[in-house]
Amino acid sequence: MKIKLSAVVITFNEEKNIRRCLSSLIEVADEIIVVDSFSTDRTEEICAEFKCDFRKNTFEGHIQQKNFALQQASNDFILSLDADEELSEKLIKSILEVKKAWKYDAYYFNRLSSYCGKFFPHGSWYPDQKIRLFDRRIAKWGGTNPHDKIVLESNSKIFLNGDLFHYTYHTIDEHIKQVNYFSEIAAKAAYDKGKRFNVFKLIFKPFWRFFRDYFLKHGFLGGYRGLTICLLTAVETYLKIIKLWELERAEKNKTHT
Repeated sequence: MKIKLSAVVITFNEEKNIRRCLSSLIEVADEIIVVDSFSTDRTEEICAEFKCDFRKNTFEGHIQQKNFALQQASNDFILSLDADEELSEKLIKSILEVKKAWKYDAYYFNRLSSYCGKFFPHGSWYPDQKIRLFDRRIAKWGGTNPHDKIVLESNSKIFLNGDLFHYTYHTIDEHIKQVNYFSEIAAKAAYDKGKRFNVFKLIFKPFWRFFRDYFLKHGFLGGYRGLTICLLTAVETYLKIIKLWELERAEKNKTHT
């Protein structure tokens, strides 16, 4: 079955990334939808260079914004990218073949991330398999903010050849700031779901995350980048748990005043 494909992207102040992302979509997408969270940089201006439908929507969370973006598309077959991602040439060819004969409910592929200007195919970062090509009638964004994922109503999916390039942190300072930001969101989402502080997890989980990523998944092959990534990932794990404890304490203090 030959299909028409809608590409959807959410943005907020992505002038450094959005041109690269949209350029990679031109060959595969029959329409491009950009949902923006009221950017204050040149994001909208750059998007105007492309034939895309640019819409604005208040950001209430990564999952909520991506599900909103799905509903803006004219077609049920969706390719969803983040603004800091780009289709490789090999992945473009694979997607064009899928468009000629769509057989499954969803397709997934490897994501290859760059770190401080160099791609990092080690640790838990690769192969970082993601479902990004799917039929929205049986799929939606779920997971826990800020770590969203596609949730399928069926298990009809298949792997596609070709990497999705992910242009992540350009500096270690950017990574540190994001660790603090993401851990705060994750702690709040966990608290809202009823999860509570556990001292065993505080001690064990950060250590295990570093050991797994650095040694078992060969993060050490990435030199200083590998060590930095694995350490900061462990720190983020620690911060999620300790910030959950802070939220519990704050709520208890409210009830006792």
